[in-house]
Amino acid sequence: MSNTQDSRSFKRVILKLSGEALREPGSHDNISPEIVERVAKEIKLAADTGVEIGVVCGGGNFWRGASASARGMDRATADYVGMLATVMNALALQSALEAEGVQCIVQSAIEMKNVAEPFIRRKATRHLSSNMVVIFAAGTGSPFFSTDTTSALRASEMGADAVMKATMVDGVYCSDPKKNSDAVRYETVTFQECLSQNLRVMDSTAFSLCMDNNIPIIVFDIGGEGNITKAITGGDIGTIVHRG
Repeated sequence: MSNTQDSRSFKRVILKLSGEALREPGSHDNISPEIVERVAKEIKLAADTGVEIGVVCGGGNFWRGASASARGMDRATADYVGMLATVMNALALQSALEAEGVQCIVQSAIEMKNVAEPFIRRKATRHLSSNMVVIFAAGTGSPFFSTDTTSALRASEMGADAVMKATMVDGVYCSDPKKNSDAVRYETVTFQECLSQNLRVMDSTAFSLCMDNNIPIIVFDIGGEGNITKAITGGDIGTIVHRG
């Protein structure tokens, strides 16, 4: 574990939300309106402080391209279906944010002009600079890339100060805490330490993008009340992965 404590003061961030985070555990419903509402309220509180926020939604609550491919479906087609799933989550979050009075827009990497703007980097940057929340949907627009990679890519393109990865665990551990009760959680760890210890923070493409562009990754538990606001506004939460 690194002893370096990076500053957690952010002007612009990308928040990565998994699709599973929008579903009530054990429920047959793909999206929980109550959870989406809570997420929207927390994003609003963070946006009200002046932090510029982009959001990348996963689609795993509806569809997983890799799983469908393993069962015989063409991988590219399976990934495109997954991209459409992220759009459904993005639209649900947009509706909840608007209900909270937050100005927001969905930009899709796959053109669908009736429900979302096409992703245009300069336009997205202007939206963020105007304190509008931008929800990036449909992944990168290409198959074979995860929404983790989308988060890292959009963070690089937008000049974000950090990627906020909201997960079901409260940070990065030295080993899987579900399998090892003695696993130690890191408060801060460098990219190189993650590589040397084989700590799986993100998939390799996403991780490399963040490392190469010196974009810290904050890994935190989405389940705790107020955790999204705390992470985005620079609170001491989760694990920060940084250059060192």
